[in-house]
Amino acid sequence: MKKKIAAIIAIILLALMLFSITTLATDTTNTADIKNDSTVNLVQIKEKELETLQDYQDSYGDATYGLVAYILNIIRIYSIPLGFVGIAISGIYRYIIGIRKLDVRDKGFGAMIGIITVMVICQVLPLVFAIVVKGWRG
Repeated sequence: MKKKIAAIIAIILLALMLFSITTLATDTTNTADIKNDSTVNLVQIKEKELETLQDYQDSYGDATYGLVAYILNIIRIYSIPLGFVGIAISGIYRYIIGIRKLDVRDKGFGAMIGIITVMVICQVLPLVFAIVVKGWRG
């Protein structure tokens, strides 16, 4: 009886070892494919962003103005989710932690006002830049 159990355990261990070896070989090739795909994706993203930057430089007629407009557009895009995260965190300070501690409540309110102000500035600044550069410059 013990020999049968030992034989069954040995067969199961042998099957697991064979399965793990084929899985390891398969994962190695998949890792290489993923690495190549990610490299190709990064190169495509880089080329796309450089083309977008070139479009901004052509639109504004100067490399510096185009770069500033490109950076302001990136800031405009990323300020929305970061602003919402900041509003959520300051809301937690104001309404959840601030129930017990009044100084934290005021801190949460001040942070919320500051985050909303910065978010609005980040949304309006590219428009103001475009109006000033294209409108006043000619």
